[in-house]
Order: sequence, then structure tokens, then C-alpha cells
Amino acid sequence: MDVSKALCPECGAPMSIRRLVCPHGHVAMEGEFEVPALARLSVEEQLFVIAFVRSHGSIKRVGELFDISYPTVKNRLNALVEKLDSAFDAPSPNLEVLERLERGELSVEEALEELR
Repeated sequence: MDVSKALCPECGAPMSIRRLVCPHGHVAMEGEFEVPALARLSVEEQLFVIAFVRSHGSIKRVGELFDISYPTVKNRLNALVEKLDSAFDAPSPNLEVLERLERGELSVEEALEELR
């Protein structure tokens, strides 16, 4: 399942991750976890980003890998940049708490309590 696109079947709101579990059963964490920006991309887009990074940013090499033209690679990259930029438009609701923790305005315990 593509969690980045998962919508509530009842109201259509984007679903969120509420529980992270160690596959070996050591730890489970519950809370409100954000889906990272790269994980919000489709599988196809993620593969494109991986190919771009693995080719050290060579547009020519990515074009060869996907058998597409240089301008097509550039257009896809521009679309991905726009999509990723929009993911950073709204700051995380947890960001304020973490910034206050960093400035020493909150103890770790207080920050954890506010993040629950």
C-alpha cells in the first residue's frame, strides 16, 4: 500500500502513521508520525530519485537508464522539485516543541509530554 496516498474511506482525509513497531518485537512507539517527503512520492517517482542520486546527479545517465531524453529528465526533475518543495510549505506541528527544546525552554520530559 502506498501510505503517502492513503485516504480515509469515511471522510477522504489523508491517513497518518500512528504506530511504529520493531520487527523483532523489541519496541513499539505510538503517536502522530509524519510521512517523510520522499515517502510521499509515488513508487515510480522514488525510483527516479534513487536513480538520479545513484548516478551522482548525471541527467545524461538517468536518461540512458530510463531511455528518455535529456529534456524529459529535466522536466521530471523539475516536477519532483516542485512536489518536494510543497511538502515543506507547512512546518511540522512538532517543530515548535523541538525548537523550544533546542533553545532550552523545555526539558526532555516536558517536550515528550507535549509531543504525546
